[in-house]
Amino acid sequence: MRTTRYFEQQVLRKRPYIRREWCEGALLQFEYREVQTGGRVRYWVFVPELGKYLRVVTLEDGETVHNAFPDREFKGVKQ
Repeated sequence: MRTTRYFEQQVLRKRPYIRREWCEGALLQFEYREVQTGGRVRYWVFVPELGKYLRVVTLEDGETVHNAFPDREFKGVKQ
């Protein structure tokens, strides 16, 4: 998994409970995906260990992880 310096130095420092495998899983088996206005891509995946959805943001390539955090607002995709 490729990551940005920001992810390595800021995100993992501020949120040490976030596991890399959760981020990788979000890119491979996401529940929802959305492209932001600037081109970055958001992925959501439910993480049972957190009891919440994790939002993972990548650069425009859709592969390089830039940010990750529990998303308190996301309730899943309505079928």
